[in-house]
Amino acid sequence: MKKTWIAFISVVVLSFITLIWIGTEVYQTQPPIPDQVIVKETNAVLYTKADIQTGQNVWESIGGMEVGSIWGHGSYVAPDWTADWIHREAVYMLNTWAQADFNKSYDNLGVEQKAAIKARLIKDIRTNTFNETDKSITISKARLEAVQENIKHYTSIFSEGKAEYAIPKGALTNPEKLEQLNAFLFWTSWAASTNRPEKDYTYTSNWPHEPLIDNNITDDSVIWSGLSIVLLLLFIGILTYYYLLNHEKGELIDKPETDPLTGLKLFKSQKTILKYFIVISLLIALQVILGAATVHYTVEGQAFFGFELSQYLPYSITRTWHTQLAVFWIAATWLATGLFLAPMISGKEMKYQRFGVNFLFFALLIIVLGSMAGEWLGVHQFLDLTTNFFFGHQGYEYMDLGRFWQIFLGIGLILWVIMVSRHIIYAIRKNDPSKHLLIILLISVMAIGMFFFSGLMYGENSSLPVINYWRWWLVHLWVEGFFEVFATVVIAYIFSQMKIISAKTAGRVSVASASIFLAGGIIGTLHHLYYSGTPVQAIALGATFSALEVVPLTLMGFEIRESWSHLKSTPWMQKYKWPIFFFIAVSFWNFVGAGVFGFLINPPIALYYIQGLNTTAVHAHTALFGVYGMLGMGFILICLRFYSDRVWQSKKLKRAFWFLNIGLVAMVVFSLLPIGVIQAYTSITQGYSFARDSDLLYAEPIQTLKWMRIIGDIIFSVGIFYFCWFTIEETIYNFKRKQVNK
Repeated sequence: MKKTWIAFISVVVLSFITLIWIGTEVYQTQPPIPDQVIVKETNAVLYTKADIQTGQNVWESIGGMEVGSIWGHGSYVAPDWTADWIHREAVYMLNTWAQADFNKSYDNLGVEQKAAIKARLIKDIRTNTFNETDKSITISKARLEAVQENIKHYTSIFSEGKAEYAIPKGALTNPEKLEQLNAFLFWTSWAASTNRPEKDYTYTSNWPHEPLIDNNITDDSVIWSGLSIVLLLLFIGILTYYYLLNHEKGELIDKPETDPLTGLKLFKSQKTILKYFIVISLLIALQVILGAATVHYTVEGQAFFGFELSQYLPYSITRTWHTQLAVFWIAATWLATGLFLAPMISGKEMKYQRFGVNFLFFALLIIVLGSMAGEWLGVHQFLDLTTNFFFGHQGYEYMDLGRFWQIFLGIGLILWVIMVSRHIIYAIRKNDPSKHLLIILLISVMAIGMFFFSGLMYGENSSLPVINYWRWWLVHLWVEGFFEVFATVVIAYIFSQMKIISAKTAGRVSVASASIFLAGGIIGTLHHLYYSGTPVQAIALGATFSALEVVPLTLMGFEIRESWSHLKSTPWMQKYKWPIFFFIAVSFWNFVGAGVFGFLINPPIALYYIQGLNTTAVHAHTALFGVYGMLGMGFILICLRFYSDRVWQSKKLKRAFWFLNIGLVAMVVFSLLPIGVIQAYTSITQGYSFARDSDLLYAEPIQTLKWMRIIGDIIFSVGIFYFCWFTIEETIYNFKRKQVNK
């Protein structure tokens, strides 16, 4: 074990040194926010730094990434504002010059005439005019006219609304805020269309793809994409060889003929945890309902089957709540599982454990309801910008809740860490064969508490590259990193308690698995940041190490086989059939959703063209629900199975399992993936702005595919109904019965 631990520690330390180094580069090389934007010919000031920074706060307050996207990050109905701004600006300038020089529109010019005007545009747009001395940017009068035309366009969209973008009338009416919002949109487009000093690519590495200004994929993106694929194949081979060589070398144990957990000692705090499962089931149901409303906005724009829903719940709110509730209920499930298992691990219930469980339960309710109310108030502009930052809508996907609610949740996590860790530490001190398994579990628990606070590392006026850097520490490292290690260890612990595998083997495998996963996962965080105003090192390291994230997922077939063999090994294991079935589904979706569909958008050459298209939604649904959602459901079922004293009637669970999985497949195959493929082709052949344009998204073939999603959605919703029905019914039964062991 010593070598295994050395490998684990080395991976974690070296990976974080690298990730933090990239962070310092992000701070030092990010696109500058100028003190002033000046018109070259007149010296008139167009925007100030305060305008741009306040404009970012305005953008956040209306929903931010839940209303279109910036630099590819955000929702899919409205355009990517950066790409759209650049394209409109370029078209306006080209047509203006074409009319002035040739009395024709740009499209009607000859090849040589087009080339001359396009060269003029590229020089005007891509030349970096940032002055280090006075911190100003200068733009030409011709560009000013294009900017002013864009201002009119976007002011109309946000004040008058646009159904195709699911933006309701009156989303933003304050003239000053509208002006500041446009200042921010201008800056994001300036950074994405202006070359870095002494470089031939922009601050966003030439993203988005826009042929009119020669924003084409960089050599670095192509080179590192190729290398990432080579490394992927190499390490798949190495890991597969290692697995086949060592997977049978675990400690042999005699599998028991009866369930070792029969007569399991249960504690008062575990019964207290049961109410979490009722609330979680209600949150799951609400999330699905909001998801149906959100996806329907892509068809009708402002209505839900004719009802003007946007007057009360605009798209920005339904999508915010839909994505946020997913994180809330999945995280709550895992946290409840930790609290449930803690007394089992130690064999005793620590002082005030029951009080802590109740406190966290009510804190969860306050955070969920309070943050949702704050987001609604923020989007409807009832809060000033600073109040919105703390209590309203922060504007960043999966981190929408206000800073106050983040801090509140962080305090709750600290309490959770204490409540779970003290039981684990007590068990570690017994120095039995499960010691190493419990140590890695303790590390994962402490990391879950600690890394949540990465979401507090930026402030109200931090720049977009800095916010995105820390945001992905939370979304990727916290959720996809240490929560996944926690889940892996919990499952290993459960199997060791069932005497399916030895505790010693479970510990060794868990530490090794964590090392392999984190070797790619920590630095792999950077694959979210290729084109977010970050330096080229993010592309190099992100592409290389994020490819390694896929490597362990290729062995999911072996995991499915192992889980299935456990289920078939002894008759009493049938008692745990449905929790294990959900764990098998996790393995399947880990390979398909996180592995196949994750790698689909992982290499820089792929993400350059398809970031923020429906291909992202494919990965999001199959990985977030398929992996983490199914895992959360499996945890609920295993906890209920440990607690329940009756034989389960499996009809509801059988229907839930198959409807959920078939519905998720249908959702992807019939709708999301075909739309994503069409968008990807458009992005590659015409430019990114065309792939996000309403002309494409409301074209008849796309609309037909959108309606076809209802097939998968209905099947999936039926599965949710049966799961929630079973969970609530079983939980109520266990509440009513007397607890045997005190």
